[in-house]
Amino acid sequence: MTTTELEGRDKWRWIYRTGLHGLCPQCGEGRMFRRWLKVQDRCPHCGLDYDFAAPDDGPAFFSLCFIAFPLLFLVVWFEVALNPPWWMHLIVSVPLMVIPCLAVLQPIKGWLVASQYVNRAQEAGTDALWAKLNARAKGEAVEGDG
Repeated sequence: MTTTELEGRDKWRWIYRTGLHGLCPQCGEGRMFRRWLKVQDRCPHCGLDYDFAAPDDGPAFFSLCFIAFPLLFLVVWFEVALNPPWWMHLIVSVPLMVIPCLAVLQPIKGWLVASQYVNRAQEAGTDALWAKLNARAKGEAVEGDG
């Protein structure tokens, strides 16, 4: 079954399985990332070109909204309930906020890239612009350039 044949729950399961595990959204086999947050140029298994992948600031936004913001309540409770010295916040609060936020960046980025691929997401009316930008980035001749 290809990703174009996926519908409903199967589509969402495929996005979550491939995205959260950092697998290619086309074949589900190759690794999506070559480094921690750096997406491959092409899938090593099926050759999918990752030029479409543009999650931008999405991973940081979701990490802050769904991880950092709720954890902030724990940090505030820690301060109000125990009134610890400032150095205790360095030992407890800083790692409590930083480690989970960093830990979820890659799965969130993978989820966003897989969602973009499966849903063929791009800004409306930008087909020609994206083709031109991708061709220019690859050093190919672009029609209309002098």
